[in-house]
Amino acid sequence: MKSLINKTLSFILAINFIVLPAIAFELDTSVDEEIRKNYNPSAIEKSLPALPKTSPTQNSNKTLPTPPKNLPTTDSSKAKIRVKNMTNSYSSVIDKTTAIRIKKGTKFKVKSNAYLADSTRTGATFRFTTLTPVTQRYVTIPTGTVFDAIVTDSHTPQITGNGGLLEIAVTGINYNGCKLYANGKITKANHKKIFFNSIKGKHQYWKGVSRQINKGQNFYNKTQRTTNKLSSNPFGKIISPIPIIFGTVVYTFNFVGSPIFAISAKGGKLSIPAGSEFEIKLLEDVYLQQ
Repeated sequence: MKSLINKTLSFILAINFIVLPAIAFELDTSVDEEIRKNYNPSAIEKSLPALPKTSPTQNSNKTLPTPPKNLPTTDSSKAKIRVKNMTNSYSSVIDKTTAIRIKKGTKFKVKSNAYLADSTRTGATFRFTTLTPVTQRYVTIPTGTVFDAIVTDSHTPQITGNGGLLEIAVTGINYNGCKLYANGKITKANHKKIFFNSIKGKHQYWKGVSRQINKGQNFYNKTQRTTNKLSSNPFGKIISPIPIIFGTVVYTFNFVGSPIFAISAKGGKLSIPAGSEFEIKLLEDVYLQQ
């Protein structure tokens, strides 16, 4: 009897273990059925926005453009020329241990071999010839020694009274049949001191101011003489004040406006004939090979 009860209980437990998962599975299925009745998954998918289209040539790893190899350059005729860039045209095979050194700061009195003006183009080359010998340790630079030079900057007279400009640099010396590098500047031109190596035409801005004032003054003087003539005539006395009043207005206008009118005035031209005297000063040591 006891074994029969045990067998019955074991059978009931086995049935429960088998049936309960099936019941649970059916409950889950019923819930899922309820969700499908209320919501349509295919309709939700259709309502979503479309993904953006990409072209087949698009590449996420874009490479940056490479900079141009040849950068734009300024006009060589207007650019300032550097003397250092011209050293290759002179002999560089010099043994400084045996060469004779001419110290920087040495001055040479020379004359120009060409006509020079503010209209001379930048880059034009010419020569100077020494007028007196210059003695250094172990060597004397004789009269007639030739220096090479170049126009490094120039411009014609400009407005605001700015005069013409000429800037000259010494680039070499011809000694013992060799062309040797030399770096020098101009310190005097026609016995006048030159500052910053710039030979300039006369600055005429203030002269332009004075010219405008003089124009007003001359016009006022004319109107004053006209007023005096009219005053001597009984009939002219009535209108005699008009000329001098007009002259006063013009003179005042010229006087007050002269600083503005003078802006359009150009400076003085620069012209240096061949054979003019200059003074050269070395900016670097010069080495002479004996």
